[in-house]
Amino acid sequence: MDEQPGLSEQYRRVSAWPLFIALGLPIAEIGVLFGLVPIAIGGLLLFVGSIAGIVQESGYVERPWNLLAGLGGALVVLGAALALSQLPGFSPGAVLAALGSNGLVVRGVSIVVAGVIALGVGGAARFVEQEPI
Repeated sequence: MDEQPGLSEQYRRVSAWPLFIALGLPIAEIGVLFGLVPIAIGGLLLFVGSIAGIVQESGYVERPWNLLAGLGGALVVLGAALALSQLPGFSPGAVLAALGSNGLVVRGVSIVVAGVIALGVGGAARFVEQEPI
């Protein structure tokens, strides 16, 4: 009888990243869909962080930080495009006024905030990490 059914000799463990990707995406969708800013930010960070982790674990990249920063940059661009598409003009007053009245601007800003956090963590972690894992 096999001690570990379903696992081959080459792969002795199962990755936890697919579970986090499967949780991060619906959490982010629920947060963005209903305008729940903390849920949207947390779900997006869980999703992009898990993507960077699974790509690193698969051996496609040596460190996940550049990919995390790139995914954060993509979130910033997509969120800014969504928010700016609903504004008549770009000024701090127009953004603040739209945050109270326009739900799409709130959703776009929450995506931008998640992207800025991912971009910052990905950019800073490259310099903080001293030895490879």
